[in-house]
Amino acid sequence: MGRGRAKAKQTKVARDLKYRSYSTDFSSLERELRGEDSVEPEEIEEQVEDDQYGDLASRYSDDEDDSGGFRRIG
Repeated sequence: MGRGRAKAKQTKVARDLKYRSYSTDFSSLERELRGEDSVEPEEIEEQVEDDQYGDLASRYSDDEDDSGGFRRIG
């Protein structure tokens, strides 16, 4: 299959982005660039408490590589 259909879609999207005028929400953009969180800190704490596999992940996660630093090729 050729690249014709994919290229045509990319061209269509590029023209759409170039010639359409979208209303920009500058306040939302400013919040995003400043890095302000939209999630309340209480919600974050609840998400951490609901992690039912956290203890298993910490038990079985290895920070060290088991290969001893050597890579086997072939």
